This record gives sequence, structure tokens and C-alpha cells, in this order.
Amino acid sequence: MRNSTRGDVDPFIVMDVMEAARQAEAAGRSIIHMEVGQPGTGAPKAATEALAAALDDPLGYTVGLGLPELRQRIAKLYDEWYGVDLDPQRVVVTAGASGAFLLAFSALFDNGERVGLGLPCYPSYRQILRAVGLTPVEMPTAAAARYQPVPSDVAAHQLDGLIVASPANPTGTMLDLVEIRALSDACQEAGAAFISDEIYHGIDYDKKPVTALQATDEVYVVNSFSKYFSMTGWRVGWMVVPEDHVRRVERLAQNMFICAPHASQRLALAAIDCDDELQGNLEVYAENRRLMLEGLPKAGFTKFAPPDGAFYVYADVSDYTDDALSFASEILDQTGVAVTPGLDFDPDEGRRWLRFSYARSTADIIEGLQRLERFMSERQA
Repeated sequence: MRNSTRGDVDPFIVMDVMEAARQAEAAGRSIIHMEVGQPGTGAPKAATEALAAALDDPLGYTVGLGLPELRQRIAKLYDEWYGVDLDPQRVVVTAGASGAFLLAFSALFDNGERVGLGLPCYPSYRQILRAVGLTPVEMPTAAAARYQPVPSDVAAHQLDGLIVASPANPTGTMLDLVEIRALSDACQEAGAAFISDEIYHGIDYDKKPVTALQATDEVYVVNSFSKYFSMTGWRVGWMVVPEDHVRRVERLAQNMFICAPHASQRLALAAIDCDDELQGNLEVYAENRRLMLEGLPKAGFTKFAPPDGAFYVYADVSDYTDDALSFASEILDQTGVAVTPGLDFDPDEGRRWLRFSYARSTADIIEGLQRLERFMSERQA
């Protein structure tokens, strides 16, 4: 049967690593999961209890933009977290952040237009862009810029759009308000769209992230209930768009998705107010981060991006290999620790990097670090 070039996208390597780890577990091995950016906790208990109580009601379609009460509560969150007065009408509830990116790319760009990505970055950006007929422009970043794009990239690469993430995946680095405003201004000057991925907001340590909405209203802001709210499998997120884009996005959402899952929206509405449990999760991440920053250098992984937020450490392993894919496979085979090769995030330089996730339990992190230290000691003996 004939097929489309839209399907000619690269695999999501971390999912392949997950499958290899699953097979090892099925064979009876003990696996420590440092490969996937998935919280070890589930949705907040009070939220699941609230959803269970609502299941007697028919959960049919919602309107395309999402439950009005959820959109209102998300808008209120921007006041609570950032002091931003946000009109709930600008909030679009989506089928996860992935659904938000598909809507954003469809609403903002025509076929072939150029959208900039600062490498290393979340790999699905470029694959979704390719699948919808757009041109991902992969831009190297520098340690001096904390592995983030800089304003001059917009004109230098003749971009029609720019995606930034803060905190970023895989590095965990963040942009401050001055940097976000400078990137936004560069996009405005070039007539390029600005998209800010903020799905790791809430998972921060020494400093708070800022939202691009503190710098400009001319931005698409993407967020999700997957990370801070621990709801990965429920597939619900949101997007904030300029006022004059709401109807455009609504028409696309109606036709592409009808709506985000109703049950997930109900759960999300309750989860926003589960502060005690969510902050408890953050305390676990903070302790895991401390352990990683101490334990990875002991194992020999001494060079990494500064993880300001999220739950990753992106480590330079060029002292040991220029084939991170094989190195990650060796680590899994020899230690039972699953880690992600950097090729997911950077098709060239990523062969010299590994990403370590510390989203799981503290006990797992301690065990994983011990295994890594033993492995590296034996490997270099």
C-alpha cells in the first residue's frame, strides 16, 4: 500500500529504551528507570477520589476549548504562580502537550516554513514539525548560553518561528525574564512566531521559572498536567494563545480532537488544588537531585548541564565514548539501569551525551547510583 513521507520520522529513542527495559523486567531482572521523564507517583489521591465520585455522571464530549471551569482555574493558576492576570478565554485545554504542539504548529505555520529548535531539545518537536510538512531548523547552543537559543539565532537562521523550553528537556536549564523578553523581541522584529514550552513549571529548586506571558502576550504558551501534577497517562494539557488566535485554534481543535478526554479534564481540575501532595512530590525530586549531583561525579560523570528545574541531568560522556546509544545499551545490560542516549535530543552531538532522569523514588535513585558507580569503576579498571 502507498504511504506518505509524513511518516518518515525518526523513532523516539527513549521509548525504545523503555521497551528494552520492560523486556528485561519481564525476564525477571531488577531495572532502575532513569530513562523516562515520568514521575514515579500517580495523580494526586484527592483528585482521583474526586473523579471516582463523578463517574456516575455521563462523561460525554466537552466543548472544544475544554471545560470552562478548568480553563478558569488554569487562568487563576497564572495569578497564583506568576502574578499574571490571564483571561480564561485564552486558555485551550488539549490532549496533552503533544496535542497542544500539533494545534500550535497547525495554527501558526504554512507548509515548508522554518521553525527553530535549540539543540539539545525535546525530540518530538522536530518529528511533529516534519510530520505536518514544516521544516525544523536545528540550531546548536552553547554552554555559555546554558544550552538555550539566543536572540541572534532568529535572524541568522531566517526563522518563521522559534520554540523554547524552560526548564528544558534534557538539560533542565532555565531562561530568566530578560532572556525570554529578548527572544520574544527578536521574534517580533523578524515576524516569527514565539512558542514557549513550560511543561516542567512547578518542578524547580533554587530559583523559580518565569512564564513567557510575563514578557509578552504575543506567544503560544504550552503546559501540561503530566509532570508537576503527575498525570502522564491521562493525556491532558493546555495552551495559552493570543486573544485573536482563540477562534482559529478552536476550529482546529474541534476538527482534530473534538475535545480532550472529559475524565482527564475532571481529574485535572481537582489536581490543581492538591498542593500538599504535589509539594511532597517536589521534595522527593529535590532530594533525588541532590543525590544525583553528588553521586554522578563519584561514578565518573563529572560534566553536565546545570539542572535548574525539571528532573534530568544531561551528562557529557565524551571521555568514555562517542557512541552513546551503545553505551546506554551496555549500562542497561551490565547494571540494569536504563538511561537515555543523547541522540534523542541532538542527532549529532548527542552521541557524546546521556540523560539521567531522577523522577522515580529516592530508593531507586540511591540504588541506581550505586550500580553506576560500580559499573564505571569496573569498566575503567
